[in-house]
Amino acid sequence: MCARCGDTADGAQMGLGPAGSALCRACRLSPPPFVRAVSFGPYEGRMKAAIHALKYDGLHPAARGLGRMLAEAIAQLAVDAPVAMLVVPVPLHKSKQAQRGFNQARSLAIHALGFLKKSHPQWQLRLASSTLMRLRATESQAGLTPHMRRLNVRGAFSVSDSSAVMLKHVLVVDDILTTGATARSAAQALLKAGAASVWVATLARARRVHEFGRGVSFEEAEDREKMPGSAPVMVMQGVSRFPSQDQRSF
Repeated sequence: MCARCGDTADGAQMGLGPAGSALCRACRLSPPPFVRAVSFGPYEGRMKAAIHALKYDGLHPAARGLGRMLAEAIAQLAVDAPVAMLVVPVPLHKSKQAQRGFNQARSLAIHALGFLKKSHPQWQLRLASSTLMRLRATESQAGLTPHMRRLNVRGAFSVSDSSAVMLKHVLVVDDILTTGATARSAAQALLKAGAASVWVATLARARRVHEFGRGVSFEEAEDREKMPGSAPVMVMQGVSRFPSQDQRSF
């Protein structure tokens, strides 16, 4: 497992970083602006179903159980992270917020902080939901290569009040992390506004699958199926494949 982004890459993709810790190829070639990213578990099975129930079916009671899991993920940072941190959920664009009616990252963060207040009372974690803004409605990340994902969310975030994050340590939370493009973009905006450091915690980590030089994940496959007019995605033996008529040149 990568000590920086938490990716469970195979041995061939791993190498030693400057401090001797194991780092994936992506973090070695382009170190992320956040200190460390952690998650509760892989984006599969019952975890995947529960996230979908909350995110797409509006099953709000699921947020409590998932919030407890997110709290356990955040607790992995307790030893190394600062004692006082702002907790910033990744925001939705206002159009997506209006369509969905809620921000799942914020719902998960609220429940997670409730559990952490009891398990880690000395940890000063304060929810700051309005700190980060999504400036534009970005294209769906589904089906994009890692490079295209980074371009898609580049400059997509801004900080509403720089004085609120100046010299503060920030914990960014979201439901799923795949390539880390969104986390990188959010962290860059926070650091640009003066944040002292940025850490990341997500409920689930989607495993990267590299095929023909293209990064494809289970999350992308499922999100792709939800895109109006998109061709179906076939998942075979753990590898997501798009039908030949939907192949694109990159």
